[in-house]
Amino acid sequence: MSKSYENLLHMQKDYFYSGVTHDINFRIKQLKKLKKALKANEKKLSEALRKDLNKSDFEAYLTEMGVLYSEISETIKHVKGWAKPRKVKTPMTHVGSDSYIYPQPYGVSLIISPWNYPVQLTIAPLIGAIAAGCCAVIKPSELTPHTSAVLAHFLQQTFEEQYVAVVEGDVETSTALLALNFDHIFFTGSVAVGKVVMAAAAKHLTPITLELGGKSPTIIHEDAKLDIAAKRIAWGKFTNAGQTCVAPDYLLVHKSVKEPFLNKLYEQIKDQFGKDVSRNSDFPMVVNERHFDRLTGYMEDGRILFGGNSIRERRFIEPTILDHVSWDSKVMEEEIFGPILPVFEYETEQEVIEMVRKRPNPLALYLFTENKKTEQNIVTHLSFGGGCINDVIYHVGTSQLPFGGVGSSGMGAYHGKYSFDAFSHDKGILHQSTKMDIPLRYHKAKGGLKLLKRIMK
Repeated sequence: MSKSYENLLHMQKDYFYSGVTHDINFRIKQLKKLKKALKANEKKLSEALRKDLNKSDFEAYLTEMGVLYSEISETIKHVKGWAKPRKVKTPMTHVGSDSYIYPQPYGVSLIISPWNYPVQLTIAPLIGAIAAGCCAVIKPSELTPHTSAVLAHFLQQTFEEQYVAVVEGDVETSTALLALNFDHIFFTGSVAVGKVVMAAAAKHLTPITLELGGKSPTIIHEDAKLDIAAKRIAWGKFTNAGQTCVAPDYLLVHKSVKEPFLNKLYEQIKDQFGKDVSRNSDFPMVVNERHFDRLTGYMEDGRILFGGNSIRERRFIEPTILDHVSWDSKVMEEEIFGPILPVFEYETEQEVIEMVRKRPNPLALYLFTENKKTEQNIVTHLSFGGGCINDVIYHVGTSQLPFGGVGSSGMGAYHGKYSFDAFSHDKGILHQSTKMDIPLRYHKAKGGLKLLKRIMK
């Protein structure tokens, strides 16, 4: 099997070396084909998402297909400009020459996608690969088999295998693919698997983009508008049953507003998802029984303030709020990735900063405050991938912002122009004149050192 993957890689490299994908009109044509295929298979994808994760048509369109349509449209509109060589300034020491940056496609990229947003997080990086002029081998998640099958079928029908190929399989398949010498790897998934991917890439010194996760804190300051904070947090945390890499992972609530805020949060959960969420046929389910058991085990790590009910045969877990949680408990050791939300309280901004700093850099951070100084203090003094002020998750929906982590939450960024950049190498080229030659750089230049010291300082 690994031999067939190696043959696939060689076939795609040959196709890339033919130069076909370098043509900008070819790239635009492929992006249009991708959008057309997505639209033609939208119903099948929605049905598959319902089977795998119980996503409603509304949630599937909002968080999966809709954002992809917008992303493709913007990429088609701007990719010609993105792909053009950019002229940059040239220093005095290089008078007579011009400097340019040429975006160069990496070549053949391996895209390994996760199960929580199996359509969006498979196709979004593919958009960047196509726009940059790369070929791609895609490995979708085996944990959402229905969606993986639909993705594989329509991508195989849309593109030639020498250009875009889909390889389905389990961990052994990913391991076999990672052993090959790809030109670039784009991985979305857990921190633990991200370390495995990085180790595999290191063997070939392969450029990588890692979109990981982490424990994203949500801070509710004493001056926050509690109604809007509760509404937005309830939506952002429990969309996709909390199985979102940028979902609020735990709350840091100012002691003075903790009780009124939590009361408003309870009301928002009931308002948005129903008084008895188990009767809500559109509430997403946990991806599998292993994750279900992991999540329900977390409920023993604190006092349940709200929720706590679960139905194993349906993989249903009710939105749950936990209080009196220890920082050393299991629920705080790793990203929760489910509908459980621990709550902590604080009294000073410095206390918040110290709490967050003690943990690995999160993928996202959210702050609810009306105070600009508080906003500046938190944003300046904490390291995290990105986030929102007075909202959650929404920053992911704009292609004008880079989306990516830092440190243990990932490396590299994508969306919009940043997706094009993720699959490209900026090649610096100096165009030197042959009409003149500056003697200063040569060792025998009279007074050369003195002049160099005047210029280069």
